[in-house]
Amino acid sequence: MTSKQKVEFPSGGVTLTGNLFLPDGADPAPGIVVAGTWTSVKELMADRYAERLADRGFAALSFDFTGYGESQGEPRDYEAPELKISDIEHAVTFLAGHPAVDAARLGALGVCAAAMYMSGNAVRDPRIRSLALVAPWLHDPAICRDVYGGDEGVATKLADAARAREQYEKTGEVEYVPVVSGSDPRAAMPFDIDFYLNPERGGLPQWPNRFAVMAWDGWLQYDSISLAPQLTQPVLLVHSEDAAIPDGARRFHAALPGPKEFVWTEGDQFAFYDQEPQVTTATDAAAAHFTRTLLPE
Repeated sequence: MTSKQKVEFPSGGVTLTGNLFLPDGADPAPGIVVAGTWTSVKELMADRYAERLADRGFAALSFDFTGYGESQGEPRDYEAPELKISDIEHAVTFLAGHPAVDAARLGALGVCAAAMYMSGNAVRDPRIRSLALVAPWLHDPAICRDVYGGDEGVATKLADAARAREQYEKTGEVEYVPVVSGSDPRAAMPFDIDFYLNPERGGLPQWPNRFAVMAWDGWLQYDSISLAPQLTQPVLLVHSEDAAIPDGARRFHAALPGPKEFVWTEGDQFAFYDQEPQVTTATDAAAAHFTRTLLPE
């Protein structure tokens, strides 16, 4: 059995809200900070992985990033890689200071886009001693061109972002499009994706399905592949050929200089968010990885 605590902690002048899942036992446990896909709130997949890790003996923190879910911050629902990386750093600080957590044994688990953000924090945060990346979305400019319609497609999105940012700076009004929609070609993901639209899965009231157009700039120009050579911590990747951009994961893994493991399994990208056996496969692999690499000092 595990316990769940609603927690709050500061980050960049705002208060973030999270859920801390704690295992049974009196001794301080290794701590894992957990985050999910772009635009997500903690209830979509981070809570699920955090609770599963707590069941396996880890203290695990999921939280809403600045401007998302229950956390403070403006503008709302704005995907900003550097801001999210800063939030992760403050989440690590909170976790390290909690009496139920062994501050010398800290790791991070990122699902999808959070793989980029957890890696971005880990290259500059030596407190993170181990990384697990589940169905990782790992891109660079070349991959973004492949995914978003070549140079012309990327240029169009960057122009849209510049126009939307100018509007925000002049008026305070944020231009939003859907994150997911099969009927709106402006959507960040212009497809009918069951995970996000099905209320039995990720279509939850806490998640408003909106993407700030001005966020395209930071998203498209964030180069996560270049982070790999800077990571010295042990890194686990869990992925499949049917999940998102497996070539990005392969390139990232190949560039890692330290201890690394790649678990190739089956399932599409969205299965890793809430379906079996993918969630259990990923959680078991992550728990084994953290057990091996977060050894007591």
